[in-house]
Amino acid sequence: MKVAFGADDNYSIARFVVEELKRRGHEVVLVGSPLTGKPYPWPKVAVEVAELVASGKVDTGIVMCYTGTGVSIAANKVKGVRAALCTDAKNARGARLWNDANVLALSARLLSEEVAKEILDEWFSVEKPDPSELENIEFVKKLDLSR
Repeated sequence: MKVAFGADDNYSIARFVVEELKRRGHEVVLVGSPLTGKPYPWPKVAVEVAELVASGKVDTGIVMCYTGTGVSIAANKVKGVRAALCTDAKNARGARLWNDANVLALSARLLSEEVAKEILDEWFSVEKPDPSELENIEFVKKLDLSR
């Protein structure tokens, strides 16, 4: 799977997640973070990852900032993106299963290596959303409340 990853700082947990993605066989596209030598602010990192997802150039995206909140908000401004801030494996599974989330937002402050692995396990284990949620997912996909 092709995964875009961006972080607003060179967090050790960000480096761990990138290496874990590669270890699992994913192709990782690094976006505008200090990990690539391009220090971008969190909104720009989030939007660039989100645009790659929305355009179909990658299969999914992962964004990270100190709390995860800012990158989640910014990524969700891109049409076609459903970013979910996940702090544990159950959140990640639910976001994929019930919301068809396509961008995973993570908190560098809260995330441990063990929890990161669990979140990635669940995020990538869900191949399709729950059929009972398709109507709700389609409703959200059609929303365009931009100003």
